[in-house]
Amino acid sequence: MKALLLPFGEAPLLCVRPSSEDPDWGGPGAVLNIGMNNARYLDLCEGLGRDAATKIYLRFVQAYAIHVARLDPDLFEDIKNGDQEGLSEALRAYEDETEEEFPQDPSVQLAAVLGSMARAWEGTTARLLRQAKGAPADAGLGLVVQDMVFGIGKGESGSGVIQLVNSVTGEQQITGRYLSQSQGRDALEEGAAALYLEADDRGPSLEELAPEAFAELKRHTALMRVRLRAEMQAEFAVENGRVHVLDGVRVARSARAAVSIAVALANEKIIPREEALMRVEPRALNEMLHRQVDPEAIRDKIARGIAASPGAATGMIVFSSNEAQASAARGEACVLVRRETSPEDIRGMHAAVAVLTERGGMTSHAAVIGRGMGLPCVVGATSLAFNMRKQTITGPDGRIFRTGDIITIDGTSGEVLVGEPQMLEAAHDDSFRELMDWADDVRDIGIRANADTPKDAATARNFGAQGIGLCRTEHMFFEAERLTPMREMIFADRPEDRRAALERLLPMQRADFIELFQIMQGQPVCIRLLDPPLHEFLPHDKAGCRELAEALALPLSDVTRRVEALGEYNPMLGMRGVRLGVTVPEIYDMQARAIFEATIEASREGEPVVPEIMIPLVSAKREVELVKSRVDALATAVRNETGKDFEYRLGVMVETPRAALRAADISPHVSFLSFGTNDLTQMTYGLSRDDAGRFMSEYVQLGVYPEDPFHTLDNEGVGELLEIGAMRGRSTKPDLTLSICGEHGGSPESIEFCRNAGFDYVSCSPFRVPVARLAAAQLALKDQIG
Repeated sequence: MKALLLPFGEAPLLCVRPSSEDPDWGGPGAVLNIGMNNARYLDLCEGLGRDAATKIYLRFVQAYAIHVARLDPDLFEDIKNGDQEGLSEALRAYEDETEEEFPQDPSVQLAAVLGSMARAWEGTTARLLRQAKGAPADAGLGLVVQDMVFGIGKGESGSGVIQLVNSVTGEQQITGRYLSQSQGRDALEEGAAALYLEADDRGPSLEELAPEAFAELKRHTALMRVRLRAEMQAEFAVENGRVHVLDGVRVARSARAAVSIAVALANEKIIPREEALMRVEPRALNEMLHRQVDPEAIRDKIARGIAASPGAATGMIVFSSNEAQASAARGEACVLVRRETSPEDIRGMHAAVAVLTERGGMTSHAAVIGRGMGLPCVVGATSLAFNMRKQTITGPDGRIFRTGDIITIDGTSGEVLVGEPQMLEAAHDDSFRELMDWADDVRDIGIRANADTPKDAATARNFGAQGIGLCRTEHMFFEAERLTPMREMIFADRPEDRRAALERLLPMQRADFIELFQIMQGQPVCIRLLDPPLHEFLPHDKAGCRELAEALALPLSDVTRRVEALGEYNPMLGMRGVRLGVTVPEIYDMQARAIFEATIEASREGEPVVPEIMIPLVSAKREVELVKSRVDALATAVRNETGKDFEYRLGVMVETPRAALRAADISPHVSFLSFGTNDLTQMTYGLSRDDAGRFMSEYVQLGVYPEDPFHTLDNEGVGELLEIGAMRGRSTKPDLTLSICGEHGGSPESIEFCRNAGFDYVSCSPFRVPVARLAAAQLALKDQIG
């Protein structure tokens, strides 16, 4: 160890700084003022003054005791003064606890510091944390030993940090801070005045005080950027006008800044494009795709739920969809508060700026629709007491919030906040678009979007989706002018009466599909035929039943009996999906005709449209045969009526375990299988996705499940069903198209699974499309690297 000290001369003062291959892997903190002892203290008293010397020695004793000798920090908690008395007290505390004097030999101190930092790096917790960030198990740590520079002197002296970019935007901008000793305050003193780096009208700056040092510092920082291939923050000291660069770390950055920095470094040929793609965490893109609460904002938190849909929004509380629509009509932002949402809340969700629910999990109705719409959403906020009759929510601390009170929903963190904190706006800038183009050049799996409305489809197209992988048609029937004929059809007893009611819906449905096809401009659009049970379109309270009785000119008793008759003990496993198409075929007939007529109309002026029709909740081959025969017959009828030819593809949404197991029987009758992993997970586990949030956190904590299976695809159970379905489906139809269209489709882990299983594309909510595009590119690049 003495040999290591030789280059530093007599009585050196040193610091040791860690240097790992990747700063994101973490590591121990730097240790300063090594070599400080009684003799060196006296020397510094003469050179720097007693106060400065005392502070330096005291800080070293405390740092050495806590980080090297591993003493309890509480030992030094009562030492308030930074004077000689405080120093003596610290030395006594060290000696009392260790039963030995504070080490005076610099070589002993240095050896102890190096050993301590090495042990910290090799500790089990540190190793697991860096491996979670991608570090290899044998990752090494460099330790840099260097002279101490205090930034104290008769000429311009001080210390600070500098970086060349803005940490929020990534734009080129010199930022940092500088503490000047020559401005009349000790740079070691807590609260020393921060001076600006560049000259302007805000006050004295390093550029004014020492222009040559400032210019040199900029050159050093720019050189670090090139040599270390990253935007760096340089820690520096100025001593009598001379610059000393002490350390450099990657700048802290928001997601927007990370994208901007990576693209800029690639465009300047400092790093290749492939590395730029690998430097951005896909999930971090959520930060720049949505408004966010400013990290520096004060948060008055009411409660925390499940962060179901990212982004943040502020509005006044409303408790019904009607109130939300009225609020939107007045131009007032509102947050829709419900116990849980259902399809009839769609209009209210469109009107609201955010949604809060008491119940639900990551694949509950509110969560799925919220992500599709880009609507901030917190679900499963069980710590709040919801009183829908009194229209209040009560926080755990007893605070009561009523209609009209202002709250903020942070769907990124899952927090519910009081008032209106400062926000950061979404940013889809040129750097973002350029990075996405690079991602598309290398990824090898398709990315589509789940989109139910023209607005969703436009968002999906703007975010680079290669088509619509799931269009849920049920949401199209909840508009006021559509709900009445839909209910007439439900109440009809004879097929001809059902067809008459559906004839009124046909032009509306056809217009929906024409608009979707036109927005997607020839890209594939996969339309799921009606899926939910019919009772979801009926009122659930007496007032609603009275309104329906008036609209249909029926006795209230008849309406009530019919509503009750359509009720089911377990509706999600009852009369829904293909079971509707088989037993009430007029519904699917109308939808198929609307799709085919819209195909002909949308193909007149644009690219030829090839619609994809998906049958939901299939469990048997015969179900597919029955629906397929009617769809094919309708296609023939429309061709004959119009004299126009067109193509279409028919497929199955695999949501039941039996459909996956019997895929070899089903696939000869269809062009594609799209796995609906939301319901497939629900049925495989026997879990209600709307209720699992009540106990899922405890299950994960206890190790029952490694992750929430509705949030992260269960590769072992549900994944095995996907693999079986894919293998058996392609065994009887080798060119079968395979995809997933559940919410798992936007997860990088799920995309990796689908690539490995040979799937053709994944489909996710529009706002997750960029995340999926980047994740898919990174997976392809990792395979190329090997």
